[in-house]
Formats: sequence, structure tokens, C-alpha cells
Amino acid sequence: MAPIAIDTNTSQTAPQSSVDDIAALKAKLHAAKGDILLPPDNTLRRYQKAGIDISNGYPYFPPKPDYVQDVTKIRESIREYQDPGLRADPEKKALFSAAKEVKNLTTWIGTEIIGLQLKDLNDKQKDELALLVAERSVVFFRDQDLSPQGKQELGLYLGDGEIERHPQAAQVPGVGGGITLIWEQGRKDKIQTGRSHRVPYGGGQFGWHTDLVHEAFPPGYTHLHQDTVPEVGGDTLWASGYAAYDKLSPAFKKVIDGLNGIYRSAHRYKDESDPEGDAKYVTRTHPLVRTHPVTGWKALWINQAMTVGIEGFDKAESDAILKYFYNVHERSTDIQLRWHWTPGTSAIWDNRTTIHTVSYDYDGERHGTRVSSLAEKPFYKPDSKSKSDDLQLRGWVNTPDVANRY
Repeated sequence: MAPIAIDTNTSQTAPQSSVDDIAALKAKLHAAKGDILLPPDNTLRRYQKAGIDISNGYPYFPPKPDYVQDVTKIRESIREYQDPGLRADPEKKALFSAAKEVKNLTTWIGTEIIGLQLKDLNDKQKDELALLVAERSVVFFRDQDLSPQGKQELGLYLGDGEIERHPQAAQVPGVGGGITLIWEQGRKDKIQTGRSHRVPYGGGQFGWHTDLVHEAFPPGYTHLHQDTVPEVGGDTLWASGYAAYDKLSPAFKKVIDGLNGIYRSAHRYKDESDPEGDAKYVTRTHPLVRTHPVTGWKALWINQAMTVGIEGFDKAESDAILKYFYNVHERSTDIQLRWHWTPGTSAIWDNRTTIHTVSYDYDGERHGTRVSSLAEKPFYKPDSKSKSDDLQLRGWVNTPDVANRY
């Protein structure tokens, strides 16, 4: 088994007093609950500092909806979402001046901000962070001293008062919901049990995907904070929907602009009208190409795990088109980013412009907390532009097609 990084500083060993405190806490919890499932030591330290009580069991599972009709109704009411990025200074002076360093990680996607704590951001800096994420699709912050409650507060700000409270996922207890876990040991469905490295994605539930596409108002900004990670492996990859769209020919763009995709949920539920029948997915239609409300740029909004068709097309037709889109997204390394986690790192990405996946090449524990900020109902504006057209990017605009692309 690979060694596990257990602290958020550069050393791999926690101070002895911290080790003793955590050992005492674990002994106390085991004495009270016996077979209680405990998170990793790094998580316990973070929870202890934040006042998170897990003595009644960990993780917390909310009551699960029984029927597909119940899930479909969740958050169906119209919401007026105001993206905080619309209020931001385009130059992001308040955010950038507070950082030690800001560096782009690839040409198309990914920026790291160094020397800044998310818990210390004021509202102006939060607005500018939203704009930066909208433009760069994912932004990273290492060595964050961030409580789950602080994450929840930031998520509510980015979501204009609303975060996704998942009816299925394991969650942090005692915080009112909305802080879900990335932790295999805490899953009820045990999807990754018996992982095989001989199949794509290690036999996990998802490969490349975008979160919660079946929602009426899917997440805009998602924030994942990893407090415990393997020393080797377990990276996350993102791909740009802006760039995937820009890789299509002008003629092909005209064909798909304005079409709707059919998207399904990750989980299945019983049908209220046929309780003894097969469980069903929640499905919903959204634009196949969506316009981002802050940048105004078009993004190809599909993912292989949860996009199941194109509205109005025969299955064979939509399968052929979607397979081509998947290849553009998943095989174009120039529009992708691979990130190696260190303990205490936060990533905030835009679900409206990305797909992502994890690399299942690790042993040991990988534990993080996630908050997803709900955004607008996906929309397409016919007069919106692609990123390359708007910025007149060299090598993308007015370039000839290349034969035998793949």
C-alpha cells in the first residue's frame, strides 16, 4: 500500500501532540460507539478544529427519495440566479494583488493561485474569483486552512444563496446538508469494490462526467477540498468545453447550435406508477451547446457518463454524433489538465464548461469534502460567440481542416 500523506505542511509527519490528540479522540469515539466508521486522521484534525461532531456516526446519509417522480421535483421551481462573476472587475485587481503568485497551468484550462487563503476573501475578491473560474474553468489553492462550514459559506455565495443538497451522497454531519464526501470507504453503493486496473477508469462508476446534469438548475461552481490524499496517484483530470466546441468545424457548429441533449441522473429510482418495475433514471433536456452567462462563450456541454441522446434524433444518429464529441473531449490532451493533489488543496471548477474524471491508480485513502453551488437553467444564445472567435485566437480561427484527425 502506498504511504499516505497525513498533514498539510511539507512534512509527512504530524506533530506528536496532534498525533496524541487524534489518538485520544479515536479511542473516545470507539468507546462510545464501538464499531464507528472513522475518517482519516487528517480529516479528524480538520473536523476537531471546526467543531464537527461525528459521535453520532459518520458519514451522514440524508433520507433517500424512493421514487423518480420525487427526485424530478427537487428544485424545479424557477430561480433567478445572479452569477457573482458578473459583478467582478475584469482585471481582478483585488484578488490578484492579494496573492503571492498567479500562474496558468495550461493554455486553455487551469490556474493556480499561491499565497491566498479562501477563508480570508472579501466579497469583491469572491466575485473576481468567480470570473476567473468562468474564464479558466478550474482554479487551485494549496495549503488551505478551511473548515467545512467555511466551504459551505463560500458555496452559498457563489450559488447566490443555494447549494446542492444531494439526496444520495454521504455528507458531513451536523452542518445542515450540502457538504458531500469524496471517500470510497463511506459509500453505501460500494461502486469501487473489486477495482480492476484492466478496465477503463479502474472499473469505477464514472469516467469523464459533469456533475448533476439531470437537475433543472445544475451546479455552476463546484469546490472540492482534499484533506487526505495518496502520496502517489489519485489525480483529477479536467477538459475544457470551450475548447471542445472550438475544435468543431464552422459547418458542424451550425448543425448542433440550438439542439438539446438528453441527460440522466447517476442514480436510479423506483417508478411511482410501477413500483415493482425496473428502477429508472431521472432524465432532462438541456442545450447541447450552452452559453456561459459571465463570459458569453459557447461550451460543448456533453459527457459520456450521463449524456444519453440528442433530442429529435434517432438513437443511431445521436450515438454517432455524441461518440465524436466524446473523442474530441477525451482525446484532445491540449485542452486537458491533470492535477496531482496535496493535502489541504482546494479546487474550484465550472461545471458549465468542463468535464472531469479521477485516475484510479492509487492505494490507500482519498478523502475530500465537496460543495456544489447551483446556477442558472442552462441556456443557448444564438448571438453568443465561441472563445476563440471572441478573442481571435491564433491557430483556432480561420484554420483549414486536417484530414485523418484521429
